[in-house]
Amino acid sequence: MDICETLENIKETIAQDLNELEKFIFPKYQKSEDIIKSQKADQCKNSKKLTADMKNQKEALLKEIDAFIQSKQIEIDVMDSKHQIALDKQEDAINHTLTEIKQVIQDLKSLLDTSDDSIVLNYKSRIEKFRKVPSKFRVTLPKFLPYQTNRDQLLQQFGSLTALSIETEEQGDSVLFLADSVSPPGRPMLDFPRLITDIPTIGNGSITHVSCLTDEEIWIIGNDEILNLYNMQGDVLRSVQTKSGNRPEGIAVTRSGDLLYADYDDRSINLVSGTQVESLITLQGWKPRGLCSTSSGDLLVIMDSEDVKQTKVVRYTDSKEKQTIDLDDKARAVVVVNAAGKLRFRYTGFPSIPQKFYPFGITTDSQANILIADFDDNCIHIIDQNGKLLHYMYRCRLQVPWGLCVDSKDNLLVAEWVTGKVKKIKYYK
Repeated sequence: MDICETLENIKETIAQDLNELEKFIFPKYQKSEDIIKSQKADQCKNSKKLTADMKNQKEALLKEIDAFIQSKQIEIDVMDSKHQIALDKQEDAINHTLTEIKQVIQDLKSLLDTSDDSIVLNYKSRIEKFRKVPSKFRVTLPKFLPYQTNRDQLLQQFGSLTALSIETEEQGDSVLFLADSVSPPGRPMLDFPRLITDIPTIGNGSITHVSCLTDEEIWIIGNDEILNLYNMQGDVLRSVQTKSGNRPEGIAVTRSGDLLYADYDDRSINLVSGTQVESLITLQGWKPRGLCSTSSGDLLVIMDSEDVKQTKVVRYTDSKEKQTIDLDDKARAVVVVNAAGKLRFRYTGFPSIPQKFYPFGITTDSQANILIADFDDNCIHIIDQNGKLLHYMYRCRLQVPWGLCVDSKDNLLVAEWVTGKVKKIKYYK
C-alpha cells in the first residue's frame, strides 16, 4: 500500500469519525442533557405537589400534628437534596464530555483541512471513549399517600412518603459504527467495503429495483414498462414488457426462479414464467407497491389503499391470503423478511439511525442483518434485527441508491436511480 492510499484511508477514517461525532454521538449527549433538565423540572414540580398535598391534609387535622408535618417536610428536603446532588453530578459529567467532543470535532476538522501529511499519518482516533452514551437515571419520585382523618390514630392515619429511588439505567442505543466490533461471530465486516464491479444498464438510465436470479444474473426495472435480465457484464439477456404496459412498482424472484412484479396502476401481481406473463393476484380496493418472496415460498405484498391513506402487508401462500398486518397511516413502515421468511416491521425508522433518514430500498443477508438504502445521503445503513446500527457504508461512490438485493455470497447489489448502474459491493471479509 503506497503513501497516497494510506493517507486516503486515514482521511476516510477521520471523515467517518467526524461524521459520527456530529451526526450521532453529539446529538445523543445533547438529548441526555435535555433529559436531565426535564428530570429536574419534574423533581421541582413533584416536590411542590408533595408540599401542597401535605398542606391540604394538614388543614383537615388538629394542631397537634404540626410537629409531625414538620418532620415529614424534613424527609422531603433530605430526598430533594439527595436527588439534586445526583442530577447535578450527572449533568456535570455530560457537560464535561460535550466540551471534549466539541474540541475533538474541531481537531478533526483541522486535520481534514491540513496539508501536513505527517500530522495526518500520526492521527489516532479518540472516538471510542465517546461511543458509550451516558447512563440515565430511572427515578421513582416519592408520593404522598394520605389516610382519612381519624383522631384516635392520628399519627398512623396522617400518611407516609414513599422513598426516593434513583437507579442508573443503561441506554440500549449506544452509537456503534465499526462493523468488526459488533458483527455476528464468524462473519466480520470489512472496515472499508469494496466495489467489485459497475454494471451498466440500457434504457432511460433511471432504475429503481434489482433482484438476483443467480449470482451472475439480475433482474432490474427502471422508469418504463420493461423488465430486463442482465449479466454481470451489463449485457441484456432477456426483456419482458408488462402485461398492461404500466411501469412495475416492485419485483421479486421466486424459489423456482420465476419473476414476480407488482403493477400498481393495474392493481395486480404478475408472474413471468418463460415467455408467458400471467396475472397471479388481482386486488380489489388496494394497489401493490412492494414484493418479497420468502425462503418458505410465501409472497409478501406491501399495498396502499385506493385513497393512499392506509397501508398494509399481506402474506400469500399459493396465491391465497394467509396473514394481514394493518399499518398505522401516520407511521412510516419498513418491512423486511429474515432468512426464515419471518415478517418483521418497524414504525418511524430504527432506534440508532437518524430520525430524518428515509429508506428506499431494503434487503436482508444471511446473517439476518438488514441493509437499507439512504436515498438522500448516498449511503447504505447496515443494522441488526433489533435496529442497532452496525455499519455506515458511504464509500464506493454511491449516487442516489434505491433498490437493493444480496446474492448467495452476501455481495450487495445496489440500483442507482441517477446513473442507471447496478453496483456490486463486497462488505464481508
